[in-house]
Amino acid sequence: MHPSLLKRKIIHVDMDAFYAAVEVRDNPTLAGKPVVIGGSPQSRAVVCTSSYEARKFGIRSAMSCAQAYRLCPNAVFLSPNFEKYSQVSHQIREIFSRYTELIEPLSLDEAFLDVTDNRSGLYAAQIGKAIQAAVTEELNLSCSVGVAPNKLVAKIASDYRKPAGLTVVAPEKVAAFMSTLEVRKIFGVGPATEKRLNAIGIKSCTDILQIPLITLEEHLGSFAHWIYTAAQGIDERRVHTSRERKSLGREETFSKDLTSLPHLLDELKALADKTAHDLQNRKITGRTLTLKVKYGDFHQITRSQTLRYSANHEDTLFEAARKLLLEKTEAGQRRIRLLGLSVSNLEKAEESAWDNSAALLD
Repeated sequence: MHPSLLKRKIIHVDMDAFYAAVEVRDNPTLAGKPVVIGGSPQSRAVVCTSSYEARKFGIRSAMSCAQAYRLCPNAVFLSPNFEKYSQVSHQIREIFSRYTELIEPLSLDEAFLDVTDNRSGLYAAQIGKAIQAAVTEELNLSCSVGVAPNKLVAKIASDYRKPAGLTVVAPEKVAAFMSTLEVRKIFGVGPATEKRLNAIGIKSCTDILQIPLITLEEHLGSFAHWIYTAAQGIDERRVHTSRERKSLGREETFSKDLTSLPHLLDELKALADKTAHDLQNRKITGRTLTLKVKYGDFHQITRSQTLRYSANHEDTLFEAARKLLLEKTEAGQRRIRLLGLSVSNLEKAEESAWDNSAALLD
């Protein structure tokens, strides 16, 4: 047995249809109805999540609300209330903190917990059950829990018996558990990678182990090593209690496709102002600016520029973004449905003020 399967006790908690469940809890008249969180089906909103009743109609996250409406005209469509969801998320994390300080939030509705040396003295499975009971009794919500020797297996396990499931994979059971899984269950394997693997006869984790690593490398490059070890249920990643933000930005989907350059520049200026405000509030600056453009036919591109100096001023961000829009995209020639602006290569802002305009490249 691989050494990494003996050391740690990891729990992955995943809330069940979180946003929708919070709305149903707060409005009991929605109970039993197909609920879609995203926005009006008459808008360009996309589905954030949906209740299990709605999922029976084929409604999934990232689907347009218009398409969700076609699948289920009787569904209740609600705009997301992220402030409320964030407040509930903090309540959930308070429950986690009763058992361990080693908590790695992945989003508002899921987190990893390292309970190897927990303050309660309970077994990991007992902690998982206790968390589920507290979430139900105190918050009137449900969650699914996976317990395993590492993050990879715990996350897969939490999805195994949704909703409200508890799946425990003991160290000696990891290999057998992984062998039954389709390759798409491995973290990092998206539709494109799955298609490439299927093309060489790989559909399950067992199939991966039948092929020499060097052959996998020919098809997947450096990703081959991860997928080969993951198929065995091996994962050395630790639970990180703080996740360093890698980028920060805003985006806007327009109610109607835009072709007017003045209108597009106005929207871009608003995005630059909001992004700069977010950076300044967090007292951070960024060195790389990325513009995202989604055309009317849903084709999406990104264009980036590295600034001479790290910056967080709205005028600096807008000027760099304006240049990218006018010189590196087909703005004014093709219909645009979405603009996005993000800043990466972040660092703490200097205490002394300086002229952000110097950040632009010549």
